[in-house]
Amino acid sequence: MNRRRRRQRSHSSHDRWLVSYADFITLLFAFFVVLYASSQVDKRKAGRLAVAIQSAFHELGGFPASAAQIPPNANKPVSFSTLHGLQNADLKSAGQSPQPAPEASSEGSDPDLSMLQSQLQEALSREIAMDEIALDETPEGIVISIREFGFFESGSGALKASALPTLDRIASLLAVRTYKMRVEGHTDNVPIHTAQFSSNWELSTTRATEVVRLLMLRYRLDPGRLAAAGYAQYHPLASNDTEQGRALNRRVDIVVLK
Repeated sequence: MNRRRRRQRSHSSHDRWLVSYADFITLLFAFFVVLYASSQVDKRKAGRLAVAIQSAFHELGGFPASAAQIPPNANKPVSFSTLHGLQNADLKSAGQSPQPAPEASSEGSDPDLSMLQSQLQEALSREIAMDEIALDETPEGIVISIREFGFFESGSGALKASALPTLDRIASLLAVRTYKMRVEGHTDNVPIHTAQFSSNWELSTTRATEVVRLLMLRYRLDPGRLAAAGYAQYHPLASNDTEQGRALNRRVDIVVLK
């Protein structure tokens, strides 16, 4: 009897742990497969859902009938550009102008700013012809350059009374818009030392501040739209070696910012 028991023990399997180990590995593999699948965006389902919602709105009368063709294979992903094309086709069928896609919008182009420049050129044609004012377009916006000889006495920070009608025309076009503006004072390189101004810094800053004050008090422009800066002789337009160049450098620039 003892010999038979020893024989049965000698035939017992010692590899039964492999069954449990294989089950564990299988479950672990399935677990990671489920995690991977849940982390991926199902674009096909999203596309089918978008097309189904659009079709439902058309059938319920929420939108007019679309002239665009819904993609025949709804199993393929529907991109944003495709859906935008469907929306534009709907707007055309309703007699409305389609809206441009966000990525197609041209950055930096401002039709109203171009219109403002044209209006300024027309309103200031006389001053531009007399070189009292210059208009320039820069990457920042429109620069209305007011020359000293038409608006300020030499070495003075006060505006001439004869300059007010011109400023009235400028301010009337700026007041109906919301652009921010930076008013910059500039001088030539001839030193100044008077009882009022000890340097060109004070003169340029006073002239810029005087224009800002006028825009706020006389024309009621929002002070939050305005800023004043004085640059003295350090941002010249022309050479200071000639009288003509120095005359061009003595100016106040109204920069209408984009």
